[in-house]
Amino acid sequence: MWQTLVTIEKPDFVLDYASRMMLVGSCFAENMGNKLRENRFAVDINPCGIAYNPESVAQTVKRLIENRLVTENELIWNKGKWVSLFHHGSFSAVDKEECLERINKRIRQGAEQLKNADLLMLTWGTSWVYRYKATGNIVSNCHRFPADEFERYRLSVSEITETYDCLLKQLKQFNPALKVLFTISPIRHWKDGAHGNQLSKSVLLLAIDELLQRWQGVYYFPSYEIVLDELRDYRFYADDMLHISETTVEYLWTRFKETFLSSEALLVMKRIEYINKGLGHRPFDETNQDYVAFQNRLLDELEQLRSKYPLITR
Repeated sequence: MWQTLVTIEKPDFVLDYASRMMLVGSCFAENMGNKLRENRFAVDINPCGIAYNPESVAQTVKRLIENRLVTENELIWNKGKWVSLFHHGSFSAVDKEECLERINKRIRQGAEQLKNADLLMLTWGTSWVYRYKATGNIVSNCHRFPADEFERYRLSVSEITETYDCLLKQLKQFNPALKVLFTISPIRHWKDGAHGNQLSKSVLLLAIDELLQRWQGVYYFPSYEIVLDELRDYRFYADDMLHISETTVEYLWTRFKETFLSSEALLVMKRIEYINKGLGHRPFDETNQDYVAFQNRLLDELEQLRSKYPLITR
């Protein structure tokens, strides 16, 4: 044994190709969400864009529960574009109506997905937040506004748990069968140094522990602990030595699927991996009859799987 293994308690549910999922939060939510999407699961990832702190994650989920669309007066003109402080820059646009359409289309889609979801995975990256002084609201994205327009501070454990006690109550009413899975991003936030990063992550860990003790149907996946205790080597990090490498993402995905996916889903996924690999192959001559026939066979096999598991994406 070349490593110490983090024990992950088997949950009282499994995910399969009949499951609908939503992932909201930091870059790690994108990492796992993209793995699910690549394997053709029914998944929605960050309907409002990446959010790093618990308050912004909660704001996103609350907006989806309420199906509350963004209005014109919530947008701000900044450096030649209309932006929302609650959304990623990819939603921004020169035209205000285009910006609103991008944002509200995803909110409508996300609200519908959340209403029918079996799993909501929430990934927190930091307990530090930015409060926009003009409105008093904690924001998801500062969009490079002047720093003096924001107040930066660290959330407390009690502030986070109070917010999530209210949110989990709303979620249980909105979708009673929903399972909620918390994770802590393994990516280091180095702005406050090594000790500051540990303090920030510790607040998140303590808050989740409180919520796990208070609520049924709430779970934890130890991605942070796996990277720190199983993968104790800089070769598992990207070149900046702060973000995780593709190898690490793949390892975490393996631990995730072994924990949460049913044995049947794992078998189906092997077929989908084969289909994906074949469909992704590009020969020198794409009009070659053998190649075209092979592609058609793969598409037929995918449709056969979809006839049994309709939520498999094309």
